[in-house]
Amino acid sequence: MATIRRFEDLEIWQEARRLAKVIYKLTNETEFKTDFKFKEQIKSSSGSIMDNIAEGFERDGNLEFRQFLAVAKGSAGETRSQLYRAFDYEYIREETLNELKNDFENLSGKIKKFISYLNKTDIKGSKFQKP
Repeated sequence: MATIRRFEDLEIWQEARRLAKVIYKLTNETEFKTDFKFKEQIKSSSGSIMDNIAEGFERDGNLEFRQFLAVAKGSAGETRSQLYRAFDYEYIREETLNELKNDFENLSGKIKKFISYLNKTDIKGSKFQKP
């Protein structure tokens, strides 16, 4: 197993970063542009996923890392819910909703698997082995 030395090495962080960028572009290219409060809300929740993964990793403890991963997973659910609102407000098409909903569900699943892995391991510090 490969040792993870930096949060940037984590696949879940890389995927969260990619999705935050997709949301950012979406909010600047659609009718989101004029709905400032909602635009900031969905950008914040999507960015929170990657930020909580990073912050938890940097805390140097398995227990805290798992707590921050749980928050990141919650933010993925929040973003998914907001995507339904974006669709209902006609800011995005159904195809975009379905694609992004699936991407965020997949990320949530990966975060959940990583939490399960950390629950079963004796690793206590910030150097985590990849499952």
